[in-house]
Amino acid sequence: MSSQLEHAARELAARMADLDLKGRVAVIEATVPGRLVFTTSLGIEDQALTHALAMAKGRTEIVTLDTGRLYPETYDTWTETESAYGIRIQAYVPEREAEERFVREEGINGFRQSVAARQACCGFRKVEPLGRALEGAAGWLTGLRAGQSANRADTPLAEADAARGLIKINPLADWSRADVDRFVADNYIPYNVLHDRGFPSIGCAPCTRAIKVGEDERAGRWWWEQTSKKECGLHIHTPEQIPEARVQPGQEPAAFETPNRNLSPEMAR
Repeated sequence: MSSQLEHAARELAARMADLDLKGRVAVIEATVPGRLVFTTSLGIEDQALTHALAMAKGRTEIVTLDTGRLYPETYDTWTETESAYGIRIQAYVPEREAEERFVREEGINGFRQSVAARQACCGFRKVEPLGRALEGAAGWLTGLRAGQSANRADTPLAEADAARGLIKINPLADWSRADVDRFVADNYIPYNVLHDRGFPSIGCAPCTRAIKVGEDERAGRWWWEQTSKKECGLHIHTPEQIPEARVQPGQEPAAFETPNRNLSPEMAR
């Protein structure tokens, strides 16, 4: 199965390479059999892809992970997008018991106390809902770009996600931020006003800040952690397994994080 996925992903990437976004969407929908899911964070890259999918009126489902901690401006963008395109963006939310347990044991902003706590928070707010969103999917579309950060520099147009048993498709992988901005402006696409306030990347409100001059686009995400830790577990290239919410080697707490803080066995899962 893995070799078949890898072959299919390479073939799809090759067919997409010289096409514009409209053409890439058409090839994806014509080539990948089965359920197609686009997970939007409502950031500017995802807005560009939402536009292309909405204009195509194809079969790709547009969903989002509503963590419950998003900026008000993100919810405004969600509303405006649905109104502009006459669509509904399906929400996948955290499981109530997991959220209540985390807040009870770690505190409402306990994710800042250790890497393990932050991974646990991302785990129930994003990774677990993503699993439900992608259940039974053959293709997963994202708005990832190689230029977003060093961690994403090798993002391909399509890749095999053997752990989830699907093809992960990144139609904007080779676009620059200037390409995205131009496409959004040219097509009058609604976007989050926080992008105009120094937020090139927007996630949960407590975990995202505006960037400083010279910082990369994702420097404002989990800014209290080292650069190598700045992924939530959703986007891991060709993962051996879906990461669990625990500290991995090289991800020890930063200097101001509470040392030797252990999550309960329930939250560590």
